[in-house]
Amino acid sequence: MPAPRKYPDELRERAIREVRTTGRPVAHVAKDLGIHKEALRQWVRQAEADHGERDDRLTSVERDELRQLRKENAELKRANEILKAASVFFAQEIDRPRTRPSR
Repeated sequence: MPAPRKYPDELRERAIREVRTTGRPVAHVAKDLGIHKEALRQWVRQAEADHGERDDRLTSVERDELRQLRKENAELKRANEILKAASVFFAQEIDRPRTRPSR
C-alpha cells in the first residue's frame, strides 16, 4: 500500500500550474505555498512528462502500467516456483517402486 500523501492533490495542481504559467522559480513558489522545493520540482517534472514535454521520465500512466506488470510478473514467478516444486514431487512419486501390501 502506498504511503499517504503529505500534500493534497489540489495544492499539488495549484503549485504546478503556478510554476508553469508564471515562470517563477520552483523554490520561490514552493516557499510561498509552504511546500518543500524538491517535492514541487518532482511534481513539475512529472507534469511535464505527462504532457509529453519530457522524454527522460515515464508518464504517470506508464508508471502505473509498469507497477502493475511488475506485480503480475512477481505473481507469475511465484506460481512457476510452485509448479516446479509440484512437478518434482510428482516425478518422485512416479519413480518410486510400488509394493503390494502383504496379506
